[in-house]
Amino acid sequence: MFAKALGDDGAELRPLEPWQAEEFLAHMDRGRDHIGRYIKLPDIVTDLDSARSYLQSYADKAAADSGRLYGIWADGTLVGGVLFRIFDAGQGNCEVGCWLEQGAVGRGLITRAIRVLIDWAVDVRGMHRVEWVTSAANTASINVAKRLGMVRDGVLRESYPYRGVRHDSEIWSVLADEWRTARAQH
Repeated sequence: MFAKALGDDGAELRPLEPWQAEEFLAHMDRGRDHIGRYIKLPDIVTDLDSARSYLQSYADKAAADSGRLYGIWADGTLVGGVLFRIFDAGQGNCEVGCWLEQGAVGRGLITRAIRVLIDWAVDVRGMHRVEWVTSAANTASINVAKRLGMVRDGVLRESYPYRGVRHDSEIWSVLADEWRTARAQH
């Protein structure tokens, strides 16, 4: 078990594992409306069994080196998470993603946590390309991609069916050399 400080405000990044299903479900219940505006996670995690199953799916991905899941704790409470939704070490490509309760918005938690993930992916695992996929309507998510120095690769028009409506998805990315250069300049 580890905890990585995300600054000096007490926020931490930790693995989010099946044994934490009750805490994860409580977090999802608190944030269900806000989190569910753009992602399916609250529709998937609806009870203790589905919470445990979702966390187990990422434990299995971690064991297969194909994905990972981390929680963000602020003041000892789980308030969000970040993940490697896709992790393909052979191809050198991965996709990062996130979610956050409304009460934790505006503190930079996602940007700080995703920086930790990208640093690890690029520096430790040798990833070449890190992707960020978001709803074109999710301005907050697009702003995170911009803060991370990602480049907008394009828009997949009406590619994402969600709650009976087709949405555009934006694809953003940063390449390892771009990441290292930007990090060295700060």
